[in-house]
Amino acid sequence: MEGFTENAMKILRARYFKRNASGELEETLPSQLFSRVAAHIAQAEKGAEAKRKWERRFLDAMMKRDFMPNSPTLTGAGRGLCLSACFVLPVEDSLEAIFETVKNAALVHKEGGGTGFDFSRIRPQGSYVRKTQGIASGPISFLRVIDAGTEAVKQGGTRRGANMGILRVDHPDILAFIDMKRDGHTAQNFNISVAITEAFIQALENGGDYELVDPQTGKATGSLPAQQVFDAMVDSAWRNGDPGLVFIDRVNALNPTALQGPIHATNPCGEQPLHDYEACNLGSINVANFHRPDPADPVDWKRLGETIHMGVRFLDNVITVNRYPLEPIREMAEANRRIGLGVMGFADLLLSCEIRYDSPRALDLARRLAGFFKQEAVAASRELAADRGSFPRIEQSIYSGTAMRNASVLSIAPTGTISRLAGCSSSIEPVFAFEVVSRILDSEIRDIHPIYSRWRDDHPGEPHPDWFVTAGEIAPEDHIKMQEAFQEAVDSAVSKTINFPNDATREDIASAFRMAFSMNIKGLTVYRDGCRAIQVLNRADAEPPQPKERPDALTAVTHKIPTGFGNLYITVTFFNERPFEVFCSIGKSGYSTMADAEAIGRLASLALRSGIPAADVAHQLKGIGGSEPTFHNGELVQSIPDAIAKILESHVGTVSAGGRDLNTINCPVCGATLSDEKCPTCPNCGWTRCTGT
Repeated sequence: MEGFTENAMKILRARYFKRNASGELEETLPSQLFSRVAAHIAQAEKGAEAKRKWERRFLDAMMKRDFMPNSPTLTGAGRGLCLSACFVLPVEDSLEAIFETVKNAALVHKEGGGTGFDFSRIRPQGSYVRKTQGIASGPISFLRVIDAGTEAVKQGGTRRGANMGILRVDHPDILAFIDMKRDGHTAQNFNISVAITEAFIQALENGGDYELVDPQTGKATGSLPAQQVFDAMVDSAWRNGDPGLVFIDRVNALNPTALQGPIHATNPCGEQPLHDYEACNLGSINVANFHRPDPADPVDWKRLGETIHMGVRFLDNVITVNRYPLEPIREMAEANRRIGLGVMGFADLLLSCEIRYDSPRALDLARRLAGFFKQEAVAASRELAADRGSFPRIEQSIYSGTAMRNASVLSIAPTGTISRLAGCSSSIEPVFAFEVVSRILDSEIRDIHPIYSRWRDDHPGEPHPDWFVTAGEIAPEDHIKMQEAFQEAVDSAVSKTINFPNDATREDIASAFRMAFSMNIKGLTVYRDGCRAIQVLNRADAEPPQPKERPDALTAVTHKIPTGFGNLYITVTFFNERPFEVFCSIGKSGYSTMADAEAIGRLASLALRSGIPAADVAHQLKGIGGSEPTFHNGELVQSIPDAIAKILESHVGTVSAGGRDLNTINCPVCGATLSDEKCPTCPNCGWTRCTGT
């Protein structure tokens, strides 16, 4: 409809079209939505003629799918809502300040924004609190408080607040922070990252220790071997994709507003480092739309330059007409006027140019494209400054003594939902799969990438050329090289996931981390295919998971635990340092109870051998009640399943009770199957995990 795909229309109806008080759609066409947005954003222009001119220009760019603003702008424009996507809120070391942050985060989430937090200013667990003469509970406990507050806001509507939790590598609680999400259930409303310092990198390279710093006094309180902390980060990232890395010293060295003080945190996906209470609004240009069939020069640079200038103007206008959830946020946003113009459709552009993603030609085009964006976006911001004035805090920036409207202009953000509206590949990521199966309730939808589909129709029966390459076929180092190619010209940051196959080792993750230390990037996120429980491999040719074959010899531990039916003997075998099988037998009981114990053990073993984390198996079994509960070491053992859960917990750490359906692998809004990625986007309604909207 109006040139938009049926999938795009589903997303527009589900997420963006305006509804009346009864929930009925008031907008049914894309042109109605984009007219509302264009008219509202154009209100920042001076005079009726300029308003009409730029309203038409904004509308034309969105209808052609050349440019899309971030989701809060699409949903909130003309409706009295906040239009920004990215926020950072401070977390100070007092109970009053922390719960003020919980409240402020809820207000931001209600408006559809994502929040970043640095917990490094909170004193470590076990510290003495002079005022109350008590013991501090530490930063992780308060991260969980904000996580619980986020969950409560989610339960009030369809949006799930997205958060980034950051802790400096020199905080005394760093090891506990790194381990926090290993169970697969804690802090599910957070991505977490470790703020890596140059001192830590140097200690790691030298094989030495580095100092831990008390955030209250700024003095060293001890030290840790850098290798131990590095290994912990690698292991946790290998297990579940968290933590990511933020090179915080690098972020601050390259921050254009460094004279205003240090940056401590980023937005949830890491592409926008921000000062406390700062906000940023984003928008992306579909570079695939600017391809021209000239192998020597495949980009229409003139039209692209005009669109970049339009995009900078649009995003600057957003700051003027925006409604912010908090007064300190408004003050900071207007003081620095940060915007984040970015890229989507890059993989599609490469396909149209018949260039393989992990090739030198692709890196050359990436650098040329990013350099052009920087040149034109800075020029556009300077032109706006000549007409409207520079951002108020320009004298506390690298632009002191010059004219510049925006403290930063570029940001490469994930574009899951808006790229689906535009009908293009996401951000600068490679194509996840050329054929994707989505299951919605009882129906199955097969999506085929349009460029791949056209090639296949024109070349029936032929093997596809090597430029049709997917994310999983690209070596991790080539992912990182592409991130660096864009970061060289981007004044904010680049959000990109470095994909690994399921059989990647910890050494593979460690190599990527070490590679990133020496490269021109500001952060790194890795994801090993299949490392999280709630996900699905939804390539059309994907095979269902199969249980691994049992080696001839395995290390094993046998536990004895009392139950109401007698002593239960549980043998846990290990493969690659992870629980692999569970064998159960129970003495002095009837055949039925013995059969039940054996059956539970067999099913648990099948799950473990099929790649289900032991924490998830324990989560399913923990807390199941029985007719003969008993106590063991001061803990209530409610049943045989509960006993098995307790033994598994002794190997993987404490997990929460209350099993969830591991077959629930669908979008929480519409039920569609989600892709196997760290931040998957629903192909049907546009819900995305990492931004929550």
